[in-house]
Order: sequence, then structure tokens, then C-alpha cells
Amino acid sequence: MNNHGMNPYLPSWEYVPDGEPHVFGDRVYVYGSHDRFNGYAYCLNDYVCWSAPVDDLTEWRFDGVIYSRTADPKNADGKHCLYAPDVTCGPDGRYYLYYCLDGINVTSVAVSNSPAGPFRYYGDVHHPDGTPYGQASGDGYQFDPAVLIDGESRWLYTGFCPASLKDRTGAQITELASDMLTVLSPAKTIVPSAAYAENTSFEGHAFFEASSIRKVNDRYYFIYSSQLSHELCYSTADMPDGPFVYGGTIISNGDVGLTDTPRYFLGNNHGSIEEINGKWYVFHHRHTNGSSYSRQGCMEPIVILPDGSIPQVACTSCGPNGAPLPCKGVFPAYTACHLFLTQPPMVRTDFGQSPFPRITQDCADTPDGIGAEPAYIANLTAGVVAGFSYFDCTGIHSIAVKVRGKSYGCGLQVSLTPDGESLGIVPVNSSNEWHWDRAEIAIPDGVHALYFKVVGFGIFSFSAFELE
Repeated sequence: MNNHGMNPYLPSWEYVPDGEPHVFGDRVYVYGSHDRFNGYAYCLNDYVCWSAPVDDLTEWRFDGVIYSRTADPKNADGKHCLYAPDVTCGPDGRYYLYYCLDGINVTSVAVSNSPAGPFRYYGDVHHPDGTPYGQASGDGYQFDPAVLIDGESRWLYTGFCPASLKDRTGAQITELASDMLTVLSPAKTIVPSAAYAENTSFEGHAFFEASSIRKVNDRYYFIYSSQLSHELCYSTADMPDGPFVYGGTIISNGDVGLTDTPRYFLGNNHGSIEEINGKWYVFHHRHTNGSSYSRQGCMEPIVILPDGSIPQVACTSCGPNGAPLPCKGVFPAYTACHLFLTQPPMVRTDFGQSPFPRITQDCADTPDGIGAEPAYIANLTAGVVAGFSYFDCTGIHSIAVKVRGKSYGCGLQVSLTPDGESLGIVPVNSSNEWHWDRAEIAIPDGVHALYFKVVGFGIFSFSAFELE
């Protein structure tokens, strides 16, 4: 396979959603939850870290396990999962990892001398009298913490606000002491939940979860997952504790907002933005394996305009490459940025073994990918569309597809848009083994997306395609 920077930006066997990217020194480090292939719940694995040099976002390095869930004394038996964390460099030069365990209403902290860990348990965020933050009256639910050091101030952002829970008013902020643990101020709501967003700028895009915070020049950006779940939204303020004003959607994992119907199965989203080597990116995730519990990190370049706004960007296969891919070579099918049915619904991710398409793998889950084979798209049936954006096409006259499964005269129709004119059909032949089928199909010169639509009857898997 070509070693281009593509989405997902980590290997196909790795599942690190909820990405919080941070540049420390000359590398960007991504912290997140750690899902499991064929997982039965969110965030079943220990925290790991991946990093890359800021000048080459295609060279990601596995830095290993940085914190085990059993390292927290509240979880010595390992019964609780580690939810989405955040990391900051403290005033003492050490690195502080903020996290929550599922089902325990406390924000905890681990510390390390290195951004790549290993981290050790440091303590729980607490009030001056020792009461854990989250346990006192007025404290919000502790979930998906984000932390910001701004000059001499330190700020903690938390919250989880399903629309059905009217007692949760929205994302909350509190100030921390220099010990990074002690709460200095009462919890304050900065972005309302759906129950409290009516007649505000956040109506329709109220806070649900996934707090993240960035300072860009002199403006504060609070990034979060909205009540719609599949979109990452942002709000801005002149102070770290607000008042915040709704800005818009940065990305949706189904491109909702850029298209009327989802182009990928919708599921929750979580991530943030980061400036890397002079360019801004949004990190987010997609859902794979026909499940909510096997999420993979993706990234896209973004633009912050002079007025501070961030236009919504589309999901692409290019990801960290940040530019159209070279047109010739072999490309893995799991890099599809669009995967959908011509006949909705497209709102469920937990569709198990039903005949919905899904990105999956054959090998068992391993912590380091040893023995892993590339993922592929399974359960391709009539009307399924797999899309890949973008390619800088010149002189393409032939397309081959690597497939296996049952075919009753079916094929993959190639077009440049989801519902565009057919450029030709690659026939799919029945086989229980991976094999290549080829057709002479000319692609017009220029920058194009490629869409493969299943026509005819059959059910098969799609591993890769080759452009010549």
C-alpha cells in the first residue's frame, strides 16, 4: 500500500477516539480514550499515546501504554473504564493528565515528567475542605475533562448533559490552584445544555459532552459535542470563563450540514483543534465494526478566518496529508470517508451482523498491532456507496478492486459524486478468497473524489483498489 498520510491517521488496528492533540516541543501528541475491536462498551483499554513530528504528520509513533486504569486506587479491580482525558504542561514543567472513570463522579489527575508518560496517580480534584469536586452541592457531573493553563490561572472544564436530565445545566468551569488539584471557585455554567438553550445562540446545538478548550491569540475556543452528538461545535469568548457565544459546526462525522443526508453512519463525536507547524487541524473520530464501541481517530485541516470563525470542513480520506492524494497506486478501502446506503436510515452504529456495510478487521485486538492485517469494508450489498476524497488524477485508464464474497452479476459502479454519472463498472466475481477484478475505466484529469456503488445482487467485502 502507498504510505500516504490518510484517514484514519493511525493504523487500521488502532482505536483511539476522543482525540486531544497537543504540541509539546517538536512533536504532536494525541491523547484519547482507547476503544477495543469488537468492544462491548466504550473505552475498555488502557490509555495509550501516539505522537508524530510536527513537520511530518504521516510518521506516527506508538509511545505505548501511558496509564493503566488499575493505576487509580479507586479502580484497583479494573471494573471502571477510563473516559476521554486531557493533558497539559503544569507550572512545574511536569505533565498532568486529567481523566474520569466511568460511574465515578470525580475528576482525577495523573502526572509524568514526559508527555509520552508513563503517568502515575497524583490525586483527585477537590474543594479546599477535601470534598471531591463533583460531590458538593452545585458541582456538575464530572466527565470528559479539559484543562487550560492561561498565564497564572488554571481552568478545568467538565460536563455530561443528556437532554433528558434537566438538572444538568451545561458545560461547567472552575479555577484550580497551583497544585492542579484544589478548586478555587464554584462551578459556573458556560455553555447551556439542551434543556436551557432556548432563545440563546446555542439553541439546536447545545452542549452534550466532550469539553475541550483552546486559546487562539486572545480568544478562547470551547469545542464540544452538541446535542446532535455527531458534530463538533465551537463557541468563543474573550475570557476563559465566558461569556461564550456559539460559533458553528467544525465537523460532523456524517458531513451533516454539508449534505442533507448523512454520508456515514452517525455516532457520537469528540475531539479538538490544534495548530501544528503553522497549520490548524481538527481531530475527531468515526465509528467502525458496526458498533458504537470501536471508534477511530481522524483529522482534517481547518481554517480560522480573520474574524475568528471556523468554516465547517468535510470528512476526507486525505486527513493529515492535507492535499489530494497521488492518483496512481493501491489504496486501502478502510480509508473511505463516506460509507452509506442509498436508502436510509443512517443513524445507528450498533447494527451487528445485519446487512449494513461496516469497516472491520479479521484479526483479534492487540495492543501493538502485531499480526494485524489491514481492515476492509464488509457487507457490501446493492445500493451501498463507498466514497474516497480526493485524488489528483492524471491519465487514469484502469481501476482494479480487491474483493471477496458472493456475486450474482454485481459490480462496483465508479463515479465522481455520490449520485453522479457512471464512468464504468468493475465486475465483481464470486470467490471466498481475496482477489483482484479489473476494468478499463477512464477518470477525467483533475482533482476528484471517487465513489464506488454496488450494483446488482450479492454480498461481498472490499479491501483495496488500484488506479492505473
